[in-house]
Parts: sequence; structure tokens; C-alpha cells
Amino acid sequence: MIKRLYVLRLTALVQMGLAGLMLFPGALAFWEGRPDLGWNLLLSACLALVRGGGFLFLTRRERRRVISSRDSFLFVTATWVLASFFGALPFWLSEYFADFASAYFEAMSGFTTTGATAAANVDGLPMSFLLWRALSHWLGGMGIVVMLVALLPLLGSGGALLVNAEASGPTVDKLTPRIADNARMLWFIYIGLTVLLIGLLWAMGLPFFEALCIGFSAISSGGFSTRSQGIDAYGSPGIEILLIVFMFLAGVNFSLFHKILKGKPGALFKDEEFRVYLFIVLAAGLLVAGDLFLNSPLAPDLPPLKRAGELWRKAGFQTVSILTSTGLSAADHELWPALSRAVIFLLMFCGGCSGSTSGGIKILRLTTMVKLAVNNIRYMIYPRGVFRLKINKTEVPKDVVYSIAGFFALYVFSVLILTLVTAAFGFDLTTSLSAALASLGNVGLGLGGIAPSGSWTLFPAPLKLILSFGMLAGRLELFTVFALFTPSFWKK
Repeated sequence: MIKRLYVLRLTALVQMGLAGLMLFPGALAFWEGRPDLGWNLLLSACLALVRGGGFLFLTRRERRRVISSRDSFLFVTATWVLASFFGALPFWLSEYFADFASAYFEAMSGFTTTGATAAANVDGLPMSFLLWRALSHWLGGMGIVVMLVALLPLLGSGGALLVNAEASGPTVDKLTPRIADNARMLWFIYIGLTVLLIGLLWAMGLPFFEALCIGFSAISSGGFSTRSQGIDAYGSPGIEILLIVFMFLAGVNFSLFHKILKGKPGALFKDEEFRVYLFIVLAAGLLVAGDLFLNSPLAPDLPPLKRAGELWRKAGFQTVSILTSTGLSAADHELWPALSRAVIFLLMFCGGCSGSTSGGIKILRLTTMVKLAVNNIRYMIYPRGVFRLKINKTEVPKDVVYSIAGFFALYVFSVLILTLVTAAFGFDLTTSLSAALASLGNVGLGLGGIAPSGSWTLFPAPLKLILSFGMLAGRLELFTVFALFTPSFWKK
């Protein structure tokens, strides 16, 4: 209990940092002539500051302690729950969200980079709220705890446990000998990609504010947009192509970017997960584009060659956006033929590479499960054979394979439970299954009622809270959250 008191003391540091971030949209609210929203944001910041500062004072005599794996689970989960709670207060105090459940859903969707919005009209949201949503996306993309470890190297060896508890994927490559240096390197790459995208969007004609928000959303693999129509509202093929490239990059393992910066560009195509990721992107895009060309009435007045290019761009945008769990939209895929919608549905399971900002199961896990299935078939044919499961020509330890298989089973089970719960509220199977996948995989877009033409506002308040829990569990890779619900976790 004493050690966990120290862990909760660390959450107070996060709350104080969150309070500081709220000052930026608060100042913007006063600038745009909305002092009511400005005071709401400042009040929320003060509450977070009081909670954080008060808890730091009450635990001021707590000395630094070694953090265990159980402590890391508690700290990471508590950090994200509290961040979403205080992040929801400005929404709740405004007239733009119906109830606290909708406000909390919006905040959790932002921090977990899900991008599902409970706002009835995004076009009607003030700039201050659009900025706060974008900031929550950007902070959650790389990870709240990863930033804390980068800024507070005093966490020592415990920082590795905290990063692993929050990390996106089965493994986090060690870029440097010290975990704090790893975290700083990841943030350096993350910031670099963000600044580059924002600059390019601005150069292509987007207003700076919208370029800022869209840049934050794309690099974090979020899905919040500044327009109700999504990226299609800009009517710019160049912007769509640019976002396809950067959404794809956001789905790549960031450790590969580090290797490229170190002068090893060949590391990219030597990585098996990246090759599978690239193959899925190209195959899914070509399959959907071909289906649209043959079976869709889209862009009928264009010459065949131009029509093929138009459909390829739309197909590429939607498939990359769904695969990387970004959730931005440039078309309403609910109106597409059955085969295209089936591809979109399957991509919701996948996710990008491990060590990226993407959600979902991750390519590395799927690759491992496919190889495991192939080896099992070989065992049936050759019972005395010895078959090793290798990734990047390195044998994967059995405990890692078991962990991946366990995650896969828990993920599928969680999707089924969320589907049943959503259906119990009276929604059809397509909407229920899509909502489960979109929340647990942090995708934000789906089929049926939550397609680009649909809205998450159709869900009642209790279901929004349940789906918010699904977003949290999916973003923290299930085990971190579910471990807290086991009796053994709380035993000494």
C-alpha cells in the first residue's frame, strides 16, 4: 500500500502538466471572444492543479521507491483515467455536450487517439475545443507516461516498466542504453514528423489552425477533424495524398526511423513487420480501388484513367486510415460495394506496426499468429519435426508466443463482449460489431451507424461510458487494465 501511495503521487505530476496544457486552449477561447469557455478551461485547469498539488503536498514525505510491474499497471491506468476525467470537465461545463458521459467519451476518445466524437456538430465547435481535442490526441499518440519518463529520468529502472505498460505493441525496441533517452528519442521523432506535416499542410493552403489540428490528428493516428465532412470538406487531392503518406508513416515502428537517422536506411525493408505492413496497404488499396472501379457509380463522368486515379486515392485514404486506426475520412465507405466494405471491416482488426502510434492488434502479432498456425499444420504432418517460429530471422521465445496468443484470444473475447453489450442496447449487428472494434482498436470509424455518414451521438450515456472503457483497455493493450480486475493484483 505504501508503494502504491508513491505511485499515485506520480499521477499528481501528470495532473499538473495537464493543467498547464489547458492554458493554451483557454487563452484561445478568450482570444476568439468566448470568455465563458475560457473560464471553463481555466476552472478545469485549476481543479487539476489543486488535485495534483494537494496530493503532492499530502505525500511530500514519500521517498523514491522502486516501481514493480503491478505498480506500473496501477499508475498507467490511473493516469489515463484521471487525464480523461479532468480533460472532460471543459466539455461538460459547456453547452456542446449533452451530459458528462458524452464529455468523458470525447476526452477518452481524444487521449486514446480513437477519434470517435460525441459532438452533434463538429463544424459548430469553437476553436478552443478543437485545439483541446487536438492536443489530447497528440499527447496520447506517443503516450502520456512516455513523456513523463522522458522528462523525469529520476524514475530510473522503473521507467522501463511504465513505458512497457503503456507501449503500443508487444515489444519496444531499445534505441539507447537508458530508458529516459529512449523516450526522448521517440518524442524527438514524433515532434519532427508533426512539425513537418503541419508545415506541408499549411503550405498547401490549409489555414494554420486547421493544419495544426489535422497534423496533430494524423501523426497521433487519431481521428478528430475540424470539419464534419472530414478531409473531404477541403476538396484537395494533394492534401489527401499528403495525409495518406503521413498516416502510413505514423503506422511504422518508430525505432525504424531512428535507425534511418543513424544512417541505416536498409533497416526499413529488412524488417519483416514493415514488409507485411506495406503488403497489406498495397493489397487492400488495390483490391478496394478495383472493386470501386468495377462496381461503383462514383465519378462516372471522368475518363477511365482519371476515374481510376480518383478511386485509387479514395480507396488508399480510407484503407490506410482504417488500418493505422487513424479514423480520418475522405469518403463515405458505407456507400461502397460489399467487397470494399468487407475489406474495411477486416482492416479494423489489424492496426499498424508495434512501436507506432496505431491501435489494433498490430501487424507483428498477426504475423506471429499466422506463423504459429502454419507450424501447427506442419506438426500434424510431421509429428517428430522441429519447427522454429522466427521473426526477422530470430527465433521468438515461447513465452512471447504464448503472450501474443493470450493477447489475441483476450482481444477477440473483448470484441465479442462489447458487441453483445452494444446489441443489448438495441443496435443492429453491423453497428454493434463496428462499435466494439472501433473503440477497442481505437479506430473511431466503422460501418453501419458509425460510418462517416453516421454518428456516435446515437449511443445512450451508459453505453458511451462502457465504450470509453473499451477505448482505454485497447489503448493500454488490455493486460495493463484487466490486471487490475484480478484478485491476485491486490494481494500483498
